[in-house]
Amino acid sequence: MSCKVKIGEQWVGEGEPCFIIAEIGLNHNGDVRLAKKLIDAAALAGCDAVKFQKRTPERCVPPELREVKRETPWGIMTYLEYRHRVEFGKDQYAEIDRYCKDKGMPWFASCWDEESVDFMEQFAPPCYKVASASVTDLALLDRTRKTGRPIILSTGMSTIEEIDNAVAHLDRERLLIAHATSTYPCAPHELNLRMLDTLRKRYPVPIGYSGHEVGLVTSTAAAVLGACFVERHITLDRAMWGSDQAASVEPHGFSRLVRDIHECEKAMGDGHKRIYESELPIRARLRRV
Repeated sequence: MSCKVKIGEQWVGEGEPCFIIAEIGLNHNGDVRLAKKLIDAAALAGCDAVKFQKRTPERCVPPELREVKRETPWGIMTYLEYRHRVEFGKDQYAEIDRYCKDKGMPWFASCWDEESVDFMEQFAPPCYKVASASVTDLALLDRTRKTGRPIILSTGMSTIEEIDNAVAHLDRERLLIAHATSTYPCAPHELNLRMLDTLRKRYPVPIGYSGHEVGLVTSTAAAVLGACFVERHITLDRAMWGSDQAASVEPHGFSRLVRDIHECEKAMGDGHKRIYESELPIRARLRRV
């Protein structure tokens, strides 16, 4: 049976309500005002946390891509310039930190390099996310582990052997694992939700789901199949510019997702057959013998 891990003030794991994360990621397009609107939407939907992404562009952009020209809403610029354009710095994250605290909304980030972990430590996040792209980055795993904070390990585009190796570098008592498929958006036949059970049997930690599909039903199904947490990207408009927007959920949809997951939790029950009090008058009226 999976253990429980505390993220902020909430326990995540077997027997606890599904912990729902709205990933803002880079859907803010480098605009703090847009980030605040996404935080507002996540709070209104009833999400438990929001997540951002943090990179040091010089560390994360391969040298051969740095000078490649790209069309953006801000004009044509190099890919390195674009990565800087959408990246928040200290002042912006300090503003986000204050805003989230005022909203009572926990926030954290996926850090893509060791410098980004050091940067995020100044905000004392309740946990970290290791992106699927970083499963084999052992130096990043070790740096993140040394913070002593809970870690959500995403497992898209990874073999079981790679996941095993990553888990061996992390502290299991502070580890959560997310099943994921790293296609944006992901076709239903590649979601492979039965992996939730495979991961649960292999690793004694809370197992959750990070979804990149279009629609809501399969994310709700993941919760019904036992995902202790569910993460989906949030956007104000799926037609907005940005690589993650099409696989994201708009505010009204996020509200439905949170509602449906928690309704399904209520419906699961405990598996013990009983006659409910509401059934008694119907039983008395309809039973012949």
